[in-house]
Amino acid sequence: DFMTVSSYGNSMTSSRDVKIKKDIEDCIKGKDVLIVEDLIDTGFTLSKVVEILKIREPKSLSICTLLDKPARREVNVEVEFSGFKIPDEFVVGYGIDYREKHRELPFIGKVTIK
Repeated sequence: DFMTVSSYGNSMTSSRDVKIKKDIEDCIKGKDVLIVEDLIDTGFTLSKVVEILKIREPKSLSICTLLDKPARREVNVEVEFSGFKIPDEFVVGYGIDYREKHRELPFIGKVTIK
C-alpha cells in the first residue's frame, strides 16, 4: 500500500508540519511493514510516520531509503537498508522534486540557487 506524506511544501527546508496527503488503506496489524523512502534528511517526517504506523500494531516495522543524509539528522530513526549516504545538499531527480519540478530527471542532481 502507499502513504503520501509531506513536510516540505515548496521550500528547501522542512516546515515540521507533517501532512498526510494519502493514508494507507489496508490494515497492517500483525503484518511485517517496510517503509520505502526516497530520501531521509532530518528524520522528523519519518519519525512521525513511524509513530503513526506503530499505533496500528504491525508485527515489525523496517525502513529502507535510496538516499540518506546522516549529517542533517535531528531525530533518531533506525534505517535498516540504505542505498547511498549523501552530503548535506538539496537534490532532485529520479522521483525527488523541488516545487513539483525535476522529479522526472533520469539522474540525481544537486540544486543550486543563484
